[in-house]
Amino acid sequence: MRFILDVLYVLAGIVISPVVIYRAVKHKRYRKGWAHRFGRVSRRQPNKTCIWLHAVSVGEVNASKTIVGELEKRYPDCEIVISTTTDTGFARASALFGEKLQVFFFPFDLSYVMRRAFLRICPIICLLMELEIWPNFIDTARRYGIPVVVINGRISEKGFAGYMRVRPFASMFFRKVDLVLAQTNEYAQRFIALGCRSKRVIVTGSLKYDTAQIADTVEGANTLATRLNIVNERLWVAGATGDNEEAIILDVYRSLKDEAGFDDLRLAIVPRKPERFGEVDEIIREKGFVPLRYSQIKDKATSGAEKSIINNQLSINTVILGDTMGDLRKFYSLASVIFVGRSLVPMGGSDMMEAAALGKCTIFGPHAFNFKQAVDALLADQGAILVNNKDELLKAIKKCILEPEYAKTVAEKGRKIIRKNQGATARTIEQISHILNVV
Repeated sequence: MRFILDVLYVLAGIVISPVVIYRAVKHKRYRKGWAHRFGRVSRRQPNKTCIWLHAVSVGEVNASKTIVGELEKRYPDCEIVISTTTDTGFARASALFGEKLQVFFFPFDLSYVMRRAFLRICPIICLLMELEIWPNFIDTARRYGIPVVVINGRISEKGFAGYMRVRPFASMFFRKVDLVLAQTNEYAQRFIALGCRSKRVIVTGSLKYDTAQIADTVEGANTLATRLNIVNERLWVAGATGDNEEAIILDVYRSLKDEAGFDDLRLAIVPRKPERFGEVDEIIREKGFVPLRYSQIKDKATSGAEKSIINNQLSINTVILGDTMGDLRKFYSLASVIFVGRSLVPMGGSDMMEAAALGKCTIFGPHAFNFKQAVDALLADQGAILVNNKDELLKAIKKCILEPEYAKTVAEKGRKIIRKNQGATARTIEQISHILNVV
């Protein structure tokens, strides 16, 4: 089986290599970590026992913050290493953990590569954020007697349908997982249907509620406001946006600016992927607006003359483009209303819990299936607003801006829901501890 898998992986690699090369040249992706990807990973403290945590991309890395913190407190004699798959995930993990923990790219799921990685890392347990069940990874862990735990477990409806089409094959590896800590009962049942043993599937809740920091202010937000000369203006933030969404958002903004009562409304668009910053800049221009790129003024002192320049730009329809990494929460903290992106188009949505935890009126589209549990909870108690299309987005933004008490009520309910659903970290750590205490 391992030989067949390796052959299939190599053939797949040959097929997608032109895409990888194109993205490496065009978008500067996949240029780092090739030694890691072939299993040449290392540890900082090889004399210690090791916990290996894998988080695919930015969302999973962010969700792992509280788990990593609690593991450090409870097991100070263990070294924790973090692997990620994407460039953005690696950058985020390096920013969060890189000063004290080893961060590397997840190795290719080739049998010899995985053997090399496991022999270099020598983990006593592997923690997989959300899913990421790779056949050779699971098989190698089993051969070395290393328990594998899925934490914050989630299988989307689309992913579940795909796995079910190859269930006889998929179940061979799902049943080898030692423990699944699922976000919801629905996700738990999907893991069981795919072969995980029911006694080893436990619902612990979503870690993202715990990482959503309930706060009224965010460090650095005042500096951002100063740089952008935001004083008393109302700000609409469209965060973590995806392909084809910015054009819709800009059309809505144009409609609002053409009406009375929205003269002081400003728009900030913060795309999810950094490789799209240039593309979104062009979209803003095509829609007749002038982009004000935050990267160009972020590290500059804002003098009175510079503020005057920004004010002059505002008179000719400026749209703020958040083209820096790590500043989304700062934008959110200044917002009067927030639209959480990748949800008006079928991309699965982005984290709306972060916006709600900041006490902001939160809006998202119908395609937030990656956050189904949070969507259901927020909508059930009227802690967020669902819009299905451009017209509904226009009506929702208009109502939130013109009726601030309505927006405040939605925001307060949303924050209450976030607080009520916290606690998954403690439940997850308890289950992990049961395994570590007998390893």
